[in-house]
Amino acid sequence: MGELYQGPLRAGGAPDIALVSFPVDRHSWAYFTPGAGRPGALPPGEKAARAVRLFLDHFDLRLPPGHWSTHSELRVGVGMASSTADIVATLRCLFRLFGLPYDQGVVTGVLAAIERADSVFLDEFALHLSARHQVVRTLGTGIGFHTAFVTEPGTVDTSAVTAPLLRHYARRASEYERCLTDLLKGFESVDPAAVARAATTSATLSQQVLPKRTFARVLAHREHFGADGIFVAHTGSLIGYLFAHRPPAEAKSELSAFFHSLGHQCSFAQGGYG
Repeated sequence: MGELYQGPLRAGGAPDIALVSFPVDRHSWAYFTPGAGRPGALPPGEKAARAVRLFLDHFDLRLPPGHWSTHSELRVGVGMASSTADIVATLRCLFRLFGLPYDQGVVTGVLAAIERADSVFLDEFALHLSARHQVVRTLGTGIGFHTAFVTEPGTVDTSAVTAPLLRHYARRASEYERCLTDLLKGFESVDPAAVARAATTSATLSQQVLPKRTFARVLAHREHFGADGIFVAHTGSLIGYLFAHRPPAEAKSELSAFFHSLGHQCSFAQGGYG
């Protein structure tokens, strides 16, 4: 569900786009049912289908006759890493189908051949280079938030915004460095409030290059709602509040009314792990 941080990180050369993805308790599923169906059937979705071909080529396998079915709770094109989740769900299904031990290296290799990816395939927070598919640093499972968020209209083509993002990062390099330092310190000390403050800084910096229409209003009302911070999908259309503790029912009603006044339906979800 977006990121707690997206910004530059220099790793052995030119700066790359680094992410700390914000996992949420929503999922994608892929099922393969052997039996009736044609041999070599592929799942719906171009990327999932390509993942199947790459997996089979890697292990020199062939699919038995059967059919695919899929289901996802993730919206497409808004910053919820839906395509990455679909690919990983498909690969996990294939590992089980063929009785193979799950191999994270294979998953990473398939993702690298298809797209710039989030780290949703991990079971903890991580600082992750999205283009290189490299985990720079794992950040554990001690941090969690309750969220209230909305999805603004429109979608973002991640590949099309890479160049403008890198130019923006170069102009704001020192600010991003301080933001990332503060974020990592928050994870080290298992301090959700510090992580939320750094996430707010990252979201504010992102507003200078990929703005959200409601950002100013959401930021202005953060203290009123007692939120610890703000998060966004930096190359998507999600924006919302981070709460270290679950908001009471009355606060949820007020949050829903506030976002409705901005023209959006509010959703609530638990993110992270703590």
